[in-house]
Formats: sequence, C-alpha cells, structure tokens
Amino acid sequence: MVEWNRVVDDGRIEKAASALRERGIDVVIVQNKEEAKRKVLELIPKKAEVLHVASVTLEEIGVSKHIDESGEFESLSVRIRGIDDAAERERLRKLTLSPDYAVGSVHAVTEDGQIVDVSASGSQVPVYAYGAAHLILVVGAQKIVRNLDEALKRVYEYVLPLESERVRKAYNMPGSSINKILIIEKEKLGRTTLIFVKEKLGF
Repeated sequence: MVEWNRVVDDGRIEKAASALRERGIDVVIVQNKEEAKRKVLELIPKKAEVLHVASVTLEEIGVSKHIDESGEFESLSVRIRGIDDAAERERLRKLTLSPDYAVGSVHAVTEDGQIVDVSASGSQVPVYAYGAAHLILVVGAQKIVRNLDEALKRVYEYVLPLESERVRKAYNMPGSSINKILIIEKEKLGRTTLIFVKEKLGF
C-alpha cells in the first residue's frame, strides 16, 4: 500500500522537477518550510496585489499570515474579509479571481509533471488555471506520485478524509467532497513557479 504522507527520495523529486520544467513550469527545491516561506516572499514584489488561496500548507509555513499582516503586500484576502455584507463580499471575491500574484498549494504532482488539485467549491480553479498573472505553488514532497492514477487515489483515499475532518472541526459541517478536479498539463513560460519542499506539508 502506498504511504501517501511519506516524503519521497531526492531522485523522485528531481524527476518530477525535470518533467515540470519541460512543461513550462519553473521549479525550486528547498529543504524546509522556513526556506519555502523565504522563497515565496522573494518571488512577490513589494506592494504587489496578492491572493493567497486557503491552504493548510500556506498556514504551516506562515505565508498567509505574513501576506495579510506584514503590510508589504496588498492582500486581496484581507480586503474580502473586511466586507460585512455577504452579497458584496461574494461580488468582490469574484472580481479578485485575476490577481497579479496568487499563492497556493495542490494535492498531487506526478513524476511526469502533471499537477492535480481538487476542490469542493472550485473557487481556486479559475485562479490556478488562468486568472492569476503569476502563480506560486508550495508543495510538500510527500505529494509526489508516480502517475495520474496514483494522484487520484491519493486525493480520494488520503486527502478527502483529512479535509472532511478539518471541515467538521472548523465549521461544524458534515464533511467535504471532491466536486471539481483541475489537472495542469502544461503552462505558459514564466507564469507558474512550483516550490518543492523536502518536508511533509499540508494534506
């Protein structure tokens, strides 16, 4: 049985990184979450408009908090949360699907360079697929899998139960579901940077 939470060896990280680069995605490999945070912040110009997607990984490395509270960036997440009216908040959320910079994570990356992300709402799909002018993805190396079949098994067998548990605790809801699946096969040069971290991060 595959251990979905085990960080893969350097050879598999390099193989996935090479395949991603061939598909137009810049790849940076770092040792730990501290290096990952530094790299993310290096990639975003000061005062840039930034949307950070809801992500356990980003919370674990402290990027979401830094973007929101440092004053170094224009955080679209803070702007959205600052609106009390629910309808107006949802209207602004739709208007912010094309930020200068978006930061997030994904649920699996294949050794062939395919990137897989799943969602219940699909809110990050337009941002990841097209909306953001620049996309930065932070991925723990336990998310590297051999192929697309393994990627889908990983999200259904491992990610979904953990996300359902998180949702139940955080929002008192029955659980989560996989309603939207995004597979990135290739990218426009210069748009997307994926940071592999040699640690277990997120689900």
